[in-house]
Amino acid sequence: MKYVLILAALGLGSAAVIAGGDAFAHQQGGARFERLKAADTNGDGLISQAEAQALPRLAGRFQAIDVNGDGQLSRDELRFARGKAMRAGFVRALDKDGDGKVSKAEALAKAEERFDRADANKDGYLSAEELAARHRRGHRHGHHRGA
Repeated sequence: MKYVLILAALGLGSAAVIAGGDAFAHQQGGARFERLKAADTNGDGLISQAEAQALPRLAGRFQAIDVNGDGQLSRDELRFARGKAMRAGFVRALDKDGDGKVSKAEALAKAEERFDRADANKDGYLSAEELAARHRRGHRHGHHRGA
């Protein structure tokens, strides 16, 4: 039973990280979209290397993001790069020994931490009320990454 609860907590934590990433993208997406739109000076829906110079962080990673090597960044390339960065961040958050991989033990340890934080009355079970309170605390404090 303990492992079922731990795995459920891991699932909730993983979903929170993924959903949190989406919430962050929606929050920041408007501003990010506006910056990209402003940088696209010719209005073709692509960001050229010259246009990317208006966005220094993007300009510095231009070659890595331009996977097809056409000198233009498409929405798909930008989306792929963002997803790749989010996945790498997820691995870094769980990878305690720094080997670039998440072991079962590392994943379960993180799930236990999340479970223990959510289990407000420390009875070893998560009630709907505890989960709702955890969810409210996360949004009130701006924690969208399943912390």
